[in-house]
Amino acid sequence: MTTTRVFLSRLAGIGVFDPNGDQLGRVRDAVTTLRVNRQPPRVLGLVIEIQHRHRIFVSMGRVTRIENDAVVLSTGTVNLKRFDQRPSELLVLAELLDRSVTMTADNAPVTIVDAAMEQNRARDWLIQRLAVRGSGTSRLPGRRRRGELFQVDWDEVDGLALVESDQSAHTLVSVLAGLRPADLAAAMQEMPDKRRNEVAAALDDHRLADVLEELPEEDSLAILSELEDERAADVLEAMNDDDAADLLSELPEADQERLLELMEPDDAAPVRRLMTYEDYTAGGLMTSEPVIVTPDATVAEALARVRNPDLTPALASQVFVVRAPQATPTGKYLGTAHLQRLLREHPSALVSGIADNDIDPLTTDTSLADVARHMATYNMLAAPVVDDNDRLLGAITVDDVLDHMLPENWRDADEAAGRG
Repeated sequence: MTTTRVFLSRLAGIGVFDPNGDQLGRVRDAVTTLRVNRQPPRVLGLVIEIQHRHRIFVSMGRVTRIENDAVVLSTGTVNLKRFDQRPSELLVLAELLDRSVTMTADNAPVTIVDAAMEQNRARDWLIQRLAVRGSGTSRLPGRRRRGELFQVDWDEVDGLALVESDQSAHTLVSVLAGLRPADLAAAMQEMPDKRRNEVAAALDDHRLADVLEELPEEDSLAILSELEDERAADVLEAMNDDDAADLLSELPEADQERLLELMEPDDAAPVRRLMTYEDYTAGGLMTSEPVIVTPDATVAEALARVRNPDLTPALASQVFVVRAPQATPTGKYLGTAHLQRLLREHPSALVSGIADNDIDPLTTDTSLADVARHMATYNMLAAPVVDDNDRLLGAITVDDVLDHMLPENWRDADEAAGRG
């Protein structure tokens, strides 16, 4: 059974599985960052121990469900880079539990024995509740006794919030935490370069990757150039491969190669491949990570794949059916099954039986104008791109088409409206 509130101590040691039920490792800890004004912190991800005690980081965005004895990921592909804790990060089990704090109401000392995370409407996991044990006698009548175990909201304790005066960039990040990536990107465009770089440094890799995808290219390059190479490579890994390829293509060749070498090989390979295609063609605009299934996949399996919260609405609108292998470049492209059709079919039906195959896919050299006409003609949110042997290479989405057809300054509302 999937749970909506999870006490993190209960995750310790449970198995982590891919969508096919194969075990990848076990949970060893959860990573969070403290915020100002006693705001509940966001759980960034889990520390997973795989073979030979090798520990890696898996973003909470990759977690599709948490059950009593298992954590299930949206994909079996994970970054194998060894987990390296950043200065702003806090390990919940290793560093938060057993910490001494005080109750806000009466200043009574308590010890944290567990922390519970809950998922909000934005699908972020926040630590909303703490299980604490009284280590003194409360001065409030009828409340707590020494050694008593009870639950409190995160904001009912003192001693866990960041100090605002010492954390100016973190303070601003906390204020902007609820913004969508596009809105946060717009806010960062208005900042002085120094403050913008401070905010970028305070964001976690995945949040910064989302923001860079929304910023004008010159701003993204300016931020990327201020990061240490290792951090820049981590952020590029977290970006969509087509956006990472576009960004790297603007750098000198020596810088491109240095950053690609620092990236995990599995993340760098599709980016390298995308960088070989011409700009403003289907190959240059596509992503190599659409939702792909083989002919024996069921409707239920396909629907589970498109529930991945990391997918954009355009990519989640259809699945592409191919012969093995599933990783791009795949086997022969067989057809496309649209989400609305999947929702109307029996869960046990085969996706290959309902896939449309009467619309020709795009090729890598199809021009941007022809891509736009093709997608408008067939009312498509995403279109498959194949090679000369009909192997699926990726998909191009309507948002990428719009991004490249709008004026270069479209992200600046004032300039786009002629008010700059």
